[in-house]
Formats: sequence, C-alpha cells, structure tokens
Amino acid sequence: MEIVKGSPTGPESTHRQARRERSRSSPHIRRAVLTLAGAGVLAGAVALTGLLPHGIHGSPAPGPAASPDRTAPSGPAPSSGARGIGDPLMPLAGNGGYTVRRYTLDFDWRAPRTPFPAGAAISATATQALSRFDLDFAGNTLREVTVDGAPATAVRDGDELVVTPARPIQRGATFTVRVRYTADPTLQRHRDDAIQDYGWVPTADGTLVYAQPDGAKLVFPANDHPSLRAPVTFHITTPTGLSAVANGRLVERTRQADGRTRWTYDSEQPIAAQLVQLAIGKFTFVDTTGPHGLPVRDVVPEHLTGDTEPYRSLTPDHLAWLEQRLGPYPFSRYGVLVGDTDQSVALETQSLSVVPKDDLLGDRVDAERDLVHELTHHWTGDSVALRRWSDLWLSEGHARFYERLYSEEHGGASLEDTMRAAYEQHDQWRHDDGAPAEPTGPTLFKLMRYDGSALVLYALREKVGAGIFERIERSWVTTFRGRAAGTRDFVTLASRVAGEDLTPFLTAWLYGPHTPPMPGHPDWRTDPVED
Repeated sequence: MEIVKGSPTGPESTHRQARRERSRSSPHIRRAVLTLAGAGVLAGAVALTGLLPHGIHGSPAPGPAASPDRTAPSGPAPSSGARGIGDPLMPLAGNGGYTVRRYTLDFDWRAPRTPFPAGAAISATATQALSRFDLDFAGNTLREVTVDGAPATAVRDGDELVVTPARPIQRGATFTVRVRYTADPTLQRHRDDAIQDYGWVPTADGTLVYAQPDGAKLVFPANDHPSLRAPVTFHITTPTGLSAVANGRLVERTRQADGRTRWTYDSEQPIAAQLVQLAIGKFTFVDTTGPHGLPVRDVVPEHLTGDTEPYRSLTPDHLAWLEQRLGPYPFSRYGVLVGDTDQSVALETQSLSVVPKDDLLGDRVDAERDLVHELTHHWTGDSVALRRWSDLWLSEGHARFYERLYSEEHGGASLEDTMRAAYEQHDQWRHDDGAPAEPTGPTLFKLMRYDGSALVLYALREKVGAGIFERIERSWVTTFRGRAAGTRDFVTLASRVAGEDLTPFLTAWLYGPHTPPMPGHPDWRTDPVED
C-alpha cells in the first residue's frame, strides 16, 4: 500500500508527510454492524445462486462430497482449533486446526449501500481432530452454517465465528463449510495510521474493497492472515448496466433470465484474504499487453477512461523496469482498478491494484510513484507473503525503495536526497513508532514502515554494493516466490548471497533503539528526538 499521495519529495516534504499523517488521524474506531428492522427484510432474497458445486479448471469443487468416515476416530480426541495462529500484533488473525483449500464466494449484489444475499463455501483440510473451529467473520447478518451439508452450530464471539459441526472432524479429513449471510456493503473499520477507513468502500454506483490489514472478515468468512493463502472463485451477480471485477481471470459471464448478469472470476493463484478485491460499478475494461505478452486489463469508471489513460498506459513500461531488477512478474495477469472514491489510499490487491482517481489526474512524477509502488508489491508482499505482521517492513520498504529509485530515474527527486531526509527523522520515528521490524498494532502503517524501511534497504546497498544488493533482491523474490517469509529469512538469505554475516548490521538497523551510521555517508546526522 502507498500512503503519501501527490506530495513533493525531498527533505521538507517528508516532514510534511508525517504532519499530514498525524493531522488526518482520528481517535475513534467505527464498528459498523448491520441491523435489520425485522425478520422480513430481504425475505425471499436470500436464495443464493452460487452455492452449487463449481469446479474451475480442475480445482477442488466446493460442493458436498462423500463425508469422511468419522465413526472410528484414531489418535488424540477431537479438540477446538486455535482462535488465532499466534501473530503477536493480531493474536486472533487466522485460525488453527485446518487449512483452506479454496474459497467460493457468492455475492448477489442489489444496489449501492443496500444489504444483499451472500454466501461462502470454504473447502478445507483438518490438521487436527476438530470438535469445533473458528472463522474470522465480523458484522453482517448470519443466516445458516453447514458442514458437509449438515447443519452446524455457529456462535459469534467478537470477530470470531465459532463453528461446531454435527460430528467431529478427523485429522486429515477434507470438509466444506457453507455460510449464508446478508452482506452489509457499508461495513467499515477505522485505523489511526495510513490505512484510515477499510472494509467495504461504497462508490456512487457500486463498491470496491479495501481488505488490508484485517478487513476481509467484514466481507466474507475467512482464515485472515497474510501468511495464509488459498485460491478463490468469485460469483457476482449484478443488475443491468453494472459490471463486476475480482482478482484473476474472468471465467464466465452469464445473462440471467431476469436480465441480471452473473460474473465468475478465478484468482488463478492462491491469495491472502487481505489482498482480495471485489468491485462493482459502471466500468470500462481496457485490455493491453505487457512484457512477454502478459495480459493487462485496467478497470475504469466510464467517465474516467480518457482522463486516466496517459498514466495507465505506462504500466507495460513499469513492468519491464521492475522485471529488469526483480525478475519475471510473478502472476498470470495485471491491471489497475481506478477507484472513484474519496479514499486516498492505493492498495496492492493481487493482480489488480487499486489506485485512486486523484492519483491518476495529477502530476506525472507522483502518479508514477504510486503506480510503481503498488506494482512492486506483487513481487514483495503478494508473491513473497508476510510471515508475521511485524515483517511488514519487507513489503512496504521494498515498494517505497523501488518507487523512489524509479522516480529518480524518471525526473523525480534523487534517491540519496530522499534517503537522507528519512535518515534525519529516523530516530524520531523509532521513538514514536518503533524500529522498522518492531511495530505495535497502532503503528503498523506509519512512515517508519515506508521511508524508514526503504532506508534499511538503502543502507544495505551502501554496505554491500549495488551489484551484490541486486543479487540479494533477485534471490529474495525467487527463493520465496509463492511462499511466506519473514525478517529472519531475509537476513539469512542476504548473508548467504553477500558471503558475510550481515546479522549484526541488519539487526542494528531493524531492531536497535538508535539509527546506526549510514555506510559511505559519515556526515549524515539524525535530528534530535522530541517527546
């Protein structure tokens, strides 16, 4: 994700960015929960069209299969799956006791800001004998939960949906959970860092989704942690005149008897819940090609197609530039979804980055910074996923580093100037927001994870030299492609590629209470820290 939009670069601008970030902060958290005035609301409209078996190109079909034999369990007695996977920053993120094999999501969209029928079929494999298990699912109105076709008991506990199947599930067994609910497309949460409002983001004629960091649970029941990924099939039904888009490839578009349209998308590759995208509106689809024939499809509100074309058309050049530094683009397709909202945040939803319209209607240098930032995430953050949330510096730091490097080469401020400005403020950021690899929950998306973390990569390049640094970067995205990795993995890999133990050097930069000296720049100084 990119946080500073349309701002100048250089020493003074970084101070202004920090001030603007603080000024936008809001002390409250909004927890919007759907309430329906009577059981008759949407009565008869909850017959879901997409909870039938659908196998996409050989992928596991989510429909009911023969139930596993659970009459003679062996091994440990069934017990509850863990309520989270143990991430210190978000203890209840993700769930234990099972792995998701595929999500099949069904959204029967009606109108902007209007509740609508929705459903999820979650195909999973038990990693322990389960008496019950959790799903991350907040808000919305629950209708029915089944496990392998049999009614299950489902109880809300905060943002957890605790599911008790009719019979325990044996370790190693596959099972399918189906959740029917009424979705609330106004449901949002708020953070006081760069994220601001997230969840469902309404538009004038539809919606789009900002799920990062833990907003997927506002949209569908999930195993919501960045290290946990599964393929997703989307079935989205829209009224006449509206289009739908989601991550991956459009598999089928079918006109219904009532004139509505059903869109089916397949994510193609496994995807973390925070990177899911679902958008509905009056869109134009603009198809081009990138390097090596890569399909590129932009999704643009009809009235913005022409005005945003000059910057959107640069995507093939951005892809080629990043491939020279990081290797082949790691997914099957790419595109830009132009956000026609007041939301000023861009987001790296997998294979389809959201870029606000204002970013594409202003200065070219700033627009390209944003576009390159979100595209970089597809190597570092999407393909190489975060092992823990404290590893966010690896995602945002890389995106900011290459954004700045690209800008320097294409008319923007020099990388050295922007890194020196970040260096001057680094001790203050450490004081306020923690060292790069030591965020707290409230400081997760502060400037330290952006310019402050890009500075760590700049320091590494200054220490080992540009040639070895480039080898480290290519090895990082190649070694861990399609996997989750963390800070320790990066330090180990960098040391191996460089042929020296970089642990003391990187540990001081990533965890130390004070900013270390910058290699090659003994004259650089940090500003005094203010409480």
